[in-house]
Formats: sequence, C-alpha cells, structure tokens
Amino acid sequence: MPEMVESTPSTRSTGSRTVLLLLRVLTFVFLLIALILIATSKAIDADTGDRINFNDFYAYRYMISVIIIGFAYNLLQMAFSIFSVVSGNRVLSGNGGYLFDFFGDKIISYLMISGSAAGFGLTVELNRNLPSNSFTNKANASASLLLIGFLFTAIASTFTSFALPNKAIT
Repeated sequence: MPEMVESTPSTRSTGSRTVLLLLRVLTFVFLLIALILIATSKAIDADTGDRINFNDFYAYRYMISVIIIGFAYNLLQMAFSIFSVVSGNRVLSGNGGYLFDFFGDKIISYLMISGSAAGFGLTVELNRNLPSNSFTNKANASASLLLIGFLFTAIASTFTSFALPNKAIT
C-alpha cells in the first residue's frame, strides 16, 4: 500500500506562493494587453472628420486610469511574490504585510471591475448610436481583458485572505 505523505505548512505555503505569483503574472499580462488596446484605439468621426481616441470619453479615461493603477499595484505585488518564492521570506513581515496584501487586492479588484463595467457601458451606448467600428471593438476588448484581470486579482485576494493570520484581524 502506498504511503500517505502529509504536506508540511512550508510545502503548502510554497505552493500557494507559486500560485499567487502565477495569478499576478496573468493579471500583469492581461492588464498590459488591455492598456495597449485602449491606448492605441483611434477612429475618425464620419460627420466631422475629427480624430477620436480614449481621451475623448470620461468612462474610457477612467478605465485607462484603473488599468494603470492596477498595473502599478500588480507590478509591486509581483516583485514581492518573486522575492517570496525565491527566498522563502516575505518582504513585508508581520501582520501589516498580510493586511496590505489582503486589502490591496480587495481595493484593486473592485476598481478593476468598476473600470471594466464603465468601459462596457460606454461601448454599448456608443454602438447604439453609431455602427460598431474598430475603435469600439478595441475598447470592448480592453474592457474584457480588464474583466479577466479582475477575476485573477479576485482569486489572488482569496489566497491572501487564507494567509491572513487570526491575530491580524483582532
């Protein structure tokens, strides 16, 4: 009969650190692509001949701001995760580090879902009045990638909530 091997806390924490790093890398990739799509999305207004880009719409400006904030936060967390996986130690030791991870992931994920919703909402409104074009298609794709980034950050938030020690809450 095969022997049952119990995983030690360090094995489990190494595994969860690796999964967390993978989630952060995936979020980073999706946010980068979303940023490139929305920033390069341009069109020409058929009536006036004016050039249209994301900067002409408040919802798209909000979406790109959220992408940049999420990108910066995720870059910081990726660096922390890489350090943690390589060294086995946390950069921010103590309860403050766990709380920073937990609340940071929560706040950023909520910003990301609201940015995605703003982008989807404006795209629907623009497509209602104008025919779908490459500008709105790219903006819609960017909002979709932001939504996927939100999902990865929300999952990472679940992992950071498991790491939150009981004494940090009290």
